[in-house]
Amino acid sequence: MAIEQDEIEKIAELARIRIDADHIGDVTRRITDILHMVDQLQAADTRDVEPMANPLDATQPLRADEVTESNRREAFQAIAPAVENGLYLVPKVIE
Repeated sequence: MAIEQDEIEKIAELARIRIDADHIGDVTRRITDILHMVDQLQAADTRDVEPMANPLDATQPLRADEVTESNRREAFQAIAPAVENGLYLVPKVIE
C-alpha cells in the first residue's frame, strides 16, 4: 500500500501537525516504507502458529489467596466523623 503526498498533507492538517514543505516528501517515503513492512507482516502465514501471551514462555507465580489482615472495621468506624448502620456518612457534594 502506498500513500500519496497530498494524503500526508491532509492527515497532518487533521492531526494539527505542521510538516515543512521540504520534509513532506521524506515523510511520505518513510510512511510508505512502514506501510510496506506492515503488508509484509500481514502476508506471513500464521495459520499453524499458536498465539502467545509472552514470547519467553514466562509464567507469573501466583501467591495463595489468603486473608492476611484482621477485620478492623469497628476500629476504623470508631474514629470516623460520621457513621450510621455500619456505613460512613459523607457530606453532600452535588446539589
